[in-house]
Amino acid sequence: MPTGHVSPVAAPNPDPIFHHVKAGMSVIIKNTDETWHMADVIHVINRANSPKIPMFFQVIYVDNHVSNWVKADLVTHIVPRL
Repeated sequence: MPTGHVSPVAAPNPDPIFHHVKAGMSVIIKNTDETWHMADVIHVINRANSPKIPMFFQVIYVDNHVSNWVKADLVTHIVPRL
């Protein structure tokens, strides 16, 4: 086998983190203006993962207790439970 002809193999892309979020979890949301919030997820829309329909989370921000709907791709981390 010739050693000069190595063919790279692409690593599989991992699932986006928002595919693993469920109601009751705490998450970190990074806004487009680079600010971030910690929030508790209370409802998930489009669990079917259809690429034509965006996924949304209804959250309550931990710092000010405001409820809001956010696009799922803004979630950057899932906060682990202690």
